Amino acid sequence: MSARGSILALNAGSSSLKFAIFETQAALQATAHGEIEDMHAAPHLRATDANGDILAERRWAAGEADPYATSLHAVLDFADAHLGAGELAAAGHRVVHGGADHVEPEMVTPALMAALQALTQLDPLHMEMNLAPIRAVAAARPALKQVACFDTAFHHTMPDVATRCALPRAVSESGVRRYGFHGLSYDYIASCLQQHAPHLAAGRVIVAHLGSGASLCALRRGASIATTMGMTVLDGLVMATRCGRLDPGVILYLARQGHSFADIENMLYQQSGLLGVSGISDDVRVLLASADPRAREAIELFTYRIACEAGGLVSALGGLDGLVFTAGIGAHAPAIRAAVCARLEWLGLRLDEAANAANAGCISMGDSAVEVRVIATDEELMIARHTWATIRQEVVPF
Repeated sequence: MSARGSILALNAGSSSLKFAIFETQAALQATAHGEIEDMHAAPHLRATDANGDILAERRWAAGEADPYATSLHAVLDFADAHLGAGELAAAGHRVVHGGADHVEPEMVTPALMAALQALTQLDPLHMEMNLAPIRAVAAARPALKQVACFDTAFHHTMPDVATRCALPRAVSESGVRRYGFHGLSYDYIASCLQQHAPHLAAGRVIVAHLGSGASLCALRRGASIATTMGMTVLDGLVMATRCGRLDPGVILYLARQGHSFADIENMLYQQSGLLGVSGISDDVRVLLASADPRAREAIELFTYRIACEAGGLVSALGGLDGLVFTAGIGAHAPAIRAAVCARLEWLGLRLDEAANAANAGCISMGDSAVEVRVIATDEELMIARHTWATIRQEVVPF
């Protein structure tokens, strides 16, 4: 039985849902991109074509029905109208956590959903947001095939030593280990390097995925060997509202001071990072434009920690051939890239300031010992690629 039709890629975040529709006639081509923002307050859907022209726009009043059910119905209705006589072959979803067992994209089945529900204890804040769209699509279109694409899967090439935590073995054997995240983004960057910079793809590269969530990944010959996020998306770099790497004793201290588990969790996920340090904003653009010294302190800590963590990954790689900046901040904030590269000059890295200011593809000087590139990521395309490959191998109803 052959798979036909278009692929709907769904990328659920904490308060937004990105989506894209891809043709499958030859190479996957996006015919529409969209996003529903502010899903838990007053949802706003906006969809554009490949040229950026608006195809659809809709707003809902605050508190209107179930946000995921309402939003998914709107996305599916838009897909039907956009495709006309065409049809959807499948919906693909980004799922943050696949645990230790789910190392490649999988068809969604009741058994898989039960297994993923059990994994919500590893990341309750994000997993529920990822599973809700799958359930909503299944309720609205029970015959539509769905594929789960795991952010953790890309990092299953890491050596055992890079996954271990120095805890009692019984704890580790219960699933407490380093998993790594942003795998769909890193997978895309690795594919771009293979196509456009094969000399880097064959070497030692650090990819800096810098957005509201941020992490680094060490690639050796295109495979992940280490990353800065661990068991959860809290670890590693300073992020928009997340603390990043933290002395575990701080959590014990806060508990002894009378903070509840819920208060501590909310602090670490929602009130820390750039927002917590600056007390102004979690948006790098706002902080860079501010004259407030607290804003400068937040940016300095952000870039300092990126450089320090990069140094650790250089050790894991045994050297460095390339550095790639990606995601919202990485691809669009020259000042952040310049600050990070300045701290890495000890590697022989020399930044081309003019190319950096212009957001050029290659922003290092010709004689730089480390080649520095800027590549916009495309997680939706990776979801579509994995979904298309999966449904061509197996057809299983939800």
